[in-house]
Amino acid sequence: MAVGHRLSLHRRAGGTFRQRGGGAVLIPPIERIQQTGSTNADLLARLAGGEHVGEGHWLVADRQTAGRGRLGRAWGDGQGNFMGSTVVRLTASDPSPATLALVVAVALAKVVRVFAPSVSLQLKWPNDLLVDGAKCSGILLERSGDAVVVGIGVNLASAPDLPDRPTFAFADAGIAIERDRFAEALAIALMDALWTWRQEGVGSIVRAWLPLGHPVGTPLHVSEQGIDGVFDGLEPDGALRLRRADGTVMLVHAGDVELRRPVEGN
Repeated sequence: MAVGHRLSLHRRAGGTFRQRGGGAVLIPPIERIQQTGSTNADLLARLAGGEHVGEGHWLVADRQTAGRGRLGRAWGDGQGNFMGSTVVRLTASDPSPATLALVVAVALAKVVRVFAPSVSLQLKWPNDLLVDGAKCSGILLERSGDAVVVGIGVNLASAPDLPDRPTFAFADAGIAIERDRFAEALAIALMDALWTWRQEGVGSIVRAWLPLGHPVGTPLHVSEQGIDGVFDGLEPDGALRLRRADGTVMLVHAGDVELRRPVEGN
């Protein structure tokens, strides 16, 4: 295992090794439950109660009754979809926790490309995953002391109907992805992405994000500020560069960004 990877010390943990490509690959510990309100809320409650949840420990549910997205949006569940959360333990030497959104997005996109190489996949800053312009996942990061709980939902089997945007499920496109295999691959990919983030810095994550994201020149709308512009790349720290009509560039460090037209895939 590469230096920098840390195993979960949680009492429910039980990481396993699997042979792959002639070598052993560590699969981080994945705790599976049938139903809960929210896997993010569950891990936050454990942390608040003083329970040690080590970095890399995953909680994955078959069903969620109170899943949440950004800005308090509800996130619908569905049997066969991926719904899980994990913990990132922050240290003083880590890059800015705000850049974890990009780390998670890159890891998720790489896993989806392995399981569904034929789809037209694209990232919308900072961490929405789109297929043919339709939302197929949700990512929610919540801070608790020196830990960040990362919640991810992916429409493997079915997609919720959202009033403000189209959605996509892989099964509707004839792509069958088994949830537990997806969970294992995502756990490994996020571990690798975190290692890159810590050892090589945010710049490496930004360089990995850019080829997966909307191209320079894509019209964007920043909802909170009500500002329009076009995508002008990312800063080295991961901030979005929004070029206004007058040529000035505004840096967006956080916010809800909308694409103003359908986006062509990579």
